[in-house]
This record gives sequence, C-alpha cells and structure tokens, in this order.
Amino acid sequence: MTDSQRTTTAIHPLARRRTLRAIAIFEAVKGIAALALMVGVLDLIHRDIRHLAMELIGHFGLNPDAHYPAILLQYATMLSDINPASLVLLGVVYITVRLSEAYGLWNDRAWAEWLAALSGALYIPFELHHLLYRPSLINAAVLASNAFVVGFMTYQLWRRRH
Repeated sequence: MTDSQRTTTAIHPLARRRTLRAIAIFEAVKGIAALALMVGVLDLIHRDIRHLAMELIGHFGLNPDAHYPAILLQYATMLSDINPASLVLLGVVYITVRLSEAYGLWNDRAWAEWLAALSGALYIPFELHHLLYRPSLINAAVLASNAFVVGFMTYQLWRRRH
C-alpha cells in the first residue's frame, strides 16, 4: 500500500464522521427551530391573528390586497382555524424525530441513518414539484442538499451492510 492510499483510507473515516456530525447538527438546528416556532405560534393561538396581521400590514403602509400582504392574511386566517392540540402533537412528533435523528447521527447509529434516509426521501417529491413550478436558486439548493443527505445516508447504510 502506498503512502497516498494509506492517507486516503485514514482520512476517509474522519471525513465520513465529520459529514455525519454536520448533518446531525443541521437536524438538531431544524428541531430547535421547530420548537421555537411552535412556542411562538402557540403564543399567538389565543390572539386575533388576522387582526395582528392587519396591524402589521398597516404599520408598514402596505396594501392588504397586494400579493405578499394577501398571503400573510391567508396564513393568519389558516392559523386561526388550527386545532391547538393537533398543532402541538404534530410539532412534538416533528421535534422528537429531528432531535432523535441528530442524536443518533452524532453517535453513528444505523437506525438514525435509516431515519435520515427515509425522512429525507419523503420530502424529495414535494421539493422537486416545488422546484418545477417555482424555480429558484433556494428551491434548487434545498432539493440538492436533501438529495445529498439521502444519498449519503444510503451510501452509509450500504457501507455498513458490506
């Protein structure tokens, strides 16, 4: 074995571990962001969200019939109609999955690689549809990063098996 082959095989496990840990950090950040979002949304549940949105639009002197203010009002109306118990349940499940996945990936667990591959693969058709109908660099980057994670996790699982 040459020196360059030894260096490549010595670096490869380190690069693999760093990639797993980077993905674990990303998943943990998504879980913590979801927790913060859920707390913020729950704080708004007992308020007239549509009224708050109208005040915000008026504060900035925007036309409520314009595209983005109308979208804000649409989501404010939707949020008012949501059952808080369902929202909490959905949020807790999502946060638990993301933080569990992060823990497992950080500790190099096979179950976490399965979870990351499967949960990431679920989003790909939606991201692809979104990119096709609303092409943008951000949508392309989200799809590419998710495809990378799914591909890397699939490779990890294949590597464990062989």
